[in-house]
Amino acid sequence: QVQVVESGGGLVQPGGSLRLSCAASGEIHSIGDMAWYRQAPEKERELVARMTSSGRTDYAVFADGRFRISRNNNKNSVFLEMNNLEVEDTAVYYCLVDTYYAAVWQVHWGRGTQVTVSS
Repeated sequence: QVQVVESGGGLVQPGGSLRLSCAASGEIHSIGDMAWYRQAPEKERELVARMTSSGRTDYAVFADGRFRISRNNNKNSVFLEMNNLEVEDTAVYYCLVDTYYAAVWQVHWGRGTQVTVSS
């Protein structure tokens, strides 16, 4: 089994910053893509940013220039630095990890961390 745990969410004022962390543990031989998604109330879950094992990144339009994804392959971790936060960024942020073990690739989700942007 694989566990994926996010941390770092909280309440921040508009214009502020937060850094989210996500760590995967358990039966992992290697990790492929790592990504952050978010889901606001009554909205679909959407991609925020994704990073491949080779370091290629993709960002949603709303995240480009404000958010930065990074990862530590030695610690099976991925991070999301969010700057200049807006009220519209309020959502539960989920970590996705693509793991390889026993000849099988599987996608694992964390339970999410709440980010609230409000004055």
